[in-house]
Amino acid sequence: MKLQQLVYVTKVAECGSITEAARRLYVSQPSITSAIHDLEQEMNVHIFDRTNKGVVVSEEGETFLGYARQVLEQTELLEGKYKNPAQRVPHFSVSCQHYSFAVNAFVDVIREFDAARYDFTLREEQTHEIIEDVAHMKSELGVLYLSARNREVIGKMLVANELAFEPLFRAEPHVFVCSSHPLASRASVTLDDMADYPFLSYEQGSFNSFYYSEELTSTLDRNKNIRVRDRATLFNLLIGLNGYTVCSGVISAELNGASIISVPLDIDEYMEVGLVTRKGTQRSVYGAAYVEAIRRHIPQ
Repeated sequence: MKLQQLVYVTKVAECGSITEAARRLYVSQPSITSAIHDLEQEMNVHIFDRTNKGVVVSEEGETFLGYARQVLEQTELLEGKYKNPAQRVPHFSVSCQHYSFAVNAFVDVIREFDAARYDFTLREEQTHEIIEDVAHMKSELGVLYLSARNREVIGKMLVANELAFEPLFRAEPHVFVCSSHPLASRASVTLDDMADYPFLSYEQGSFNSFYYSEELTSTLDRNKNIRVRDRATLFNLLIGLNGYTVCSGVISAELNGASIISVPLDIDEYMEVGLVTRKGTQRSVYGAAYVEAIRRHIPQ
């Protein structure tokens, strides 16, 4: 196996076409075709399915490409450090549930490694996407929570994908409401108190099971339910409709302003927020910095 072969397969996967990949890499199409064939034979793996519209990465190929990208990224780090550090482009990605502290930490990493060039990715996603991203090495780290309700199911998924869960902190449930909400001044609230207000949650697509929900109380029957995909929309609806959502209670006034506050929820539940990592992989310098940063933004 040669590094050039890994370059070829990742570029073909990106382009969805051997012809286009050859054009971008300034090599002949037969050279790429031959290199991919040799690689598949040597590694005993089927990377691409050929169609009349081009090539499509196979399910087996997705896993292989995850490893290939990691090898190429580590090679780039080595070359950048020892060959030409001035031209190195840092790469780092995180997939997380909708947590402001995860964004704060990401900002800290960018500031710490501020450079003329970098390529960082922060994905606020559905729960199953976070697991898939880390499993396929699209992201180095994932951030999600476990509870008594979802721990067994999510735990089995992590084991099946050779992932590990590293706890960060344990939180008592709160509700996010707007600062002008009729119950905003309460020392705590119950679910009965919130029954007449719209409940907002993050939509989980075809995986819309309470095991994947970001909200602890998603299984309860409510008269008013609203599902959204992003945090900005959820916060706008909290303000516009006097709605609420169930959360960890950790919020960033720096990022979200003073219009959203958290109020303790009187319920016998807990949330254990933590990191999802792939077993057997070494944390990059950016990953290590992110973990240190995220610990600065969470309750001690």
